[in-house]
Amino acid sequence: MEAAARVIARRGVRGLRVEELAAEAGVSTALIYYHFKDRTGILRSTLEFISDRAERYTTQREPGAPPLDARAELEQTLLLEFQDVPEVRENSTAWGELRASAVFEPDLREDLARSTLIWVQEIAELLGRVRPMGGAAALAGSAERLTALLEGLSVRWLSGSLPLSHARELMAGAIDGELEMLARR
Repeated sequence: MEAAARVIARRGVRGLRVEELAAEAGVSTALIYYHFKDRTGILRSTLEFISDRAERYTTQREPGAPPLDARAELEQTLLLEFQDVPEVRENSTAWGELRASAVFEPDLREDLARSTLIWVQEIAELLGRVRPMGGAAALAGSAERLTALLEGLSVRWLSGSLPLSHARELMAGAIDGELEMLARR
């Protein structure tokens, strides 16, 4: 799955060739087809892999570290998507490629919509822990705005049109703004 994320990040979904994926993973093409059946299976599994990997690197904590309060956990979950490390760059790039390809690949849309919904729900739950009196619709709207902004800032950062530090500042400001708006409701 790491190889699939790398190939998609580097070549895009349309540039994904099973032969190149097999070479990148150091396995045979037949083994790829055995495990994933077809290209759609590869894309679905890669989407699941990058979602799981993002969850790991945005929620991992040092053993023995004190628990975070709700706001710190929300900030960590969103701001750790902006790290200049290969794993995060690759994940964010592959996510963007999968999202862009869903415009042309209806089979991918449903899976991407499901992953996005899960992500929005997770952020809404974190927002609700910070602002427990926020209504479900308001929390969902805030989560939708924050995750959409994160994706846009990520594309700008990865493409070199926005410094990483500024992307993090903008995201932190948006978190503050959404929490203030939820407090007023």
